[in-house]
Amino acid sequence: MVKCKSSELITTVLEVFFVLVFVLGLSIINHLVHRDIALVLCSETFGERIYGLDGEEKWHADFRLKKGVMTLPQFADPGYYPEGAYETAVSEIEVCKSNLGTMLKAYKNPAEPKDAPQSAIYSKNRVELGSKNTLICYISGFYPARIGVSWTRNNVNVTSEASLSRYYITDDGTFNLVSALSFTPEEGDIYTCTVEHVALDRPQTKTWEVQVELPGVGASVFCGVGLAVGLLGVAVGTFFLVKGNNCN
Repeated sequence: MVKCKSSELITTVLEVFFVLVFVLGLSIINHLVHRDIALVLCSETFGERIYGLDGEEKWHADFRLKKGVMTLPQFADPGYYPEGAYETAVSEIEVCKSNLGTMLKAYKNPAEPKDAPQSAIYSKNRVELGSKNTLICYISGFYPARIGVSWTRNNVNVTSEASLSRYYITDDGTFNLVSALSFTPEEGDIYTCTVEHVALDRPQTKTWEVQVELPGVGASVFCGVGLAVGLLGVAVGTFFLVKGNNCN
């Protein structure tokens, strides 16, 4: 008969348990489902080449800077994109435009699908007069990707001071975009973010005005009323106490 101390038995059970957990973890990881994204988009004047994973962009070709751009955070594993990926993207856009011309002739210039953008404007942080902040103009659900964004401050164009994010592609094939404008709030200032897109009948403008919330008076009123009621109670109690002593 083999005798085991209780501590040895517990250690053995724990080792078996951790082995089972490790194997189960590997099994779950091996059965995860991921979705790769590889898109080539083009029009007669526009081109886009994007790689992504699970709805997040990993790499895109920047045809203005003439290079490929990694867009994942530094701590993430971006995968491997060989030298020449940008040059390949350029040739793919040329092929796309050639195919587009052929299809336009074959289908007799069919209407391009269009989805109008929705936009919203809001401040990144709580507004405090004189404290630097950022205005966000969030634009979503538009197709095709060509879009114009402009800003004004008190009717003065300040578009050159704003930034534009990369395009975010959604599962339904439309795009999202973020424009940001740094500003220092001053009371009465009025900002606008205007979006122009082929699916809109007219430019879409959202307005944001500097408004600073006044300190709430509800708590002060409540405390004042409570104090008054308390003092009244003390006065009434004192009155009846004195009255009772007089009766005795």
